[in-house]
Amino acid sequence: EKAKLAGKLLGKAAKEKNIEKVVFDRAGYLYHGRVKAFADGAREGGLNF
Repeated sequence: EKAKLAGKLLGKAAKEKNIEKVVFDRAGYLYHGRVKAFADGAREGGLNF
C-alpha cells in the first residue's frame, strides 16, 4: 500500500512539472510485489509508461 501511494505521489508531482511519459526499465526482469504496486500507483497518478 505504501509503494502504491508513493507511485501516486510521484505521478502527481510529475504531472505538475508537465511530465506525462516515462520509461520504466525493468532490465529484462519481471516486476511484481512492491515494484508492481509502485508502477500501478504511478499509472493511477497519471503517468504513461
